[in-house]
Amino acid sequence: MMMPSLATKIEAILYLKGKPVSIAEIAEYAGCDRDDAEDSIIQLMTDYAHRDSALEVVETPEGYTLQLRSPFQSLVETLVPLDLGIGALRTLAAIALKGSITQSELVDLRGSGAYQHVQELVEFGFVTKRRQDDGRSYWLQVTEKFHQYFEVEQLPQLSQLDVPTAVKNDEFR
Repeated sequence: MMMPSLATKIEAILYLKGKPVSIAEIAEYAGCDRDDAEDSIIQLMTDYAHRDSALEVVETPEGYTLQLRSPFQSLVETLVPLDLGIGALRTLAAIALKGSITQSELVDLRGSGAYQHVQELVEFGFVTKRRQDDGRSYWLQVTEKFHQYFEVEQLPQLSQLDVPTAVKNDEFR
């Protein structure tokens, strides 16, 4: 069996990571120096640009990623439908805007229905839930899948938004 090229190895790394990867991380995972990783990424990007493929390699502020080309996004919605109700979406927005919030704070903001919303959001992979050190509640945060699915690069700064008032008044329409 022939050894894969460095570009092919990097393609595998990008596929397996499923999120943007920095050049330093790529070089580390591929076992090569940074210059070789950069040359191979350029080769890989060129290869994808010239083939009839649903995928592309793109550079983002966080690093390089292998992703679906935009003309195929409708397939994602067709094949992987998001079946979240408006309440769960609003709960997700509150978690995303807060950055990190305890489940008890979220219930204060959104009401007891937030418990069910959090369960759904964890099942969809949009939110992680980890127990607080004191064991009383859970810390909730959005995942990389949330950022990829909703194509969110950056969220507004909380200083510009009164999240509790906006959430209570359902201003996320």
